[in-house]
Amino acid sequence: MILVTGGTGFVGSALIRLLLARGDSVRALARPGSDRRNLAGLDVETIEGDLLQPATLAPALKGCTGLYHVAADYRLWTRDPAAMFAANVDGSKAIIRAAAEAGVGRIVYTSSVATLGIVKDGIADEQTPVGYGDMIGVYKQSKFRAEQAVQRLIDEDGAPVVIVNPSTPIGPRDIKPTPTGRMIVEAAAGRMPAFVDTGLNIAHVDDVAAGHLLAFDKGKVGQRYILGGTDMTLARILGHIADRMGRKPPRLKIPHNAILPIAYVAEAWTRLVGGDTPFVVVDGVKMAKKKMYFSSAKAARELGYTARPATQALDDAISWFKSEGYF
Repeated sequence: MILVTGGTGFVGSALIRLLLARGDSVRALARPGSDRRNLAGLDVETIEGDLLQPATLAPALKGCTGLYHVAADYRLWTRDPAAMFAANVDGSKAIIRAAAEAGVGRIVYTSSVATLGIVKDGIADEQTPVGYGDMIGVYKQSKFRAEQAVQRLIDEDGAPVVIVNPSTPIGPRDIKPTPTGRMIVEAAAGRMPAFVDTGLNIAHVDDVAAGHLLAFDKGKVGQRYILGGTDMTLARILGHIADRMGRKPPRLKIPHNAILPIAYVAEAWTRLVGGDTPFVVVDGVKMAKKKMYFSSAKAARELGYTARPATQALDDAISWFKSEGYF
């Protein structure tokens, strides 16, 4: 039996589909009241629990030989930073400790390239120098601390954990959607007439899920592996989306510093009147000042990881969002 946390989500549900396809018995840990559309029709056991309620974790892990800890609070803006730290840091420690106590022999922890260094005008990898002070925003800070905590459990307690660092997964079943998925929806709907000079590493969610399996099967305990795809400028991403939708691509490039005041106002307005996410966030603008390009060479070399073209990932995401009525 394999336990997957975050199995109702974007990457987690893609991972569950691959696990089932290769014949594994799968159990998904889900919070009470969570959206479980991504598990509909799948032969998976769902058990309710909460990473921040340790008593609920032992029953979920009973009889399991493997754990994929995919669950995370992934938002670029939150009203409650402490809650995000608790979910990403304390929740990760709790599930890995519970897995060790249950005798689980193999664990894959889903971190993020958000925890890695960035090379200005270059491509970063697992060894690029970075510190906590380089982390912009609560999400990156919480994931950085979470990965540090997981590494301590490996080094000090012998936890059998392999770490993976997905770049920017996109594709079908992004029901929330993620911040990147939201950008695709807005662009496809014609609501992004301008852009900033930045870049992302785009990977198909199914390739990222396959990389998790490879890490479980071949990864070295204590090592981390970037699961990425294609480096693309935002202008190229938006241009591809516009072409797919039969629209002209945005031509107006706006300086980052011109958007920052708008972001501050948007966040203040959201706090005042309510809502989940401002239409533009300060941390997102600050992060966009650097192109976030990464190499998956280590995962390719040691795990056999491969990734399809990012344009296919974009096409699959657009098709799914369109079929589900997102725009």
